[in-house]
Amino acid sequence: MSDSAVSEHGRAAYAVLRQVRPLTLQAARAVTNTLQGEPITMGIRAVLERLDDQGPQTVPQIATWLDVSRQAVQRVVDDAHAQGHVEVRANPAHRRSHLIVLTPRGRDAFQRLHADELATLEMVAAEIDRSDLVTCARVLEHLADALAARNRLI
Repeated sequence: MSDSAVSEHGRAAYAVLRQVRPLTLQAARAVTNTLQGEPITMGIRAVLERLDDQGPQTVPQIATWLDVSRQAVQRVVDDAHAQGHVEVRANPAHRRSHLIVLTPRGRDAFQRLHADELATLEMVAAEIDRSDLVTCARVLEHLADALAARNRLI
């Protein structure tokens, strides 16, 4: 398809997606800065966030949400477990897929880190209207879902 055949709507969607990569890189740097001096990696932080949001989860459930391999999540869970941030419990719904549960130590660690992140975001987004942020989140979620659905078809 030639560039001239692309609609203005398509160009506008591309302009949004074009900002995602630099935003993701800058957000990763900000989280990395927050984690300096902490034994928690970005991977552990992501697992703690999922467990804080959703409660006990299996490794495959966490992997699906993070869109990474089950093996990668298992390594992160093992590290988080070694640090006392999560515990592994029997899963009444599935004999071989254990539940990963946030410990009080893990919840405290995540909530402290997340509070720092929110304080930073409060400062950097101070001049952006809240309704614009809500709209932006909704648009990004829709684009991510639509692209994921399309990718499953291919």
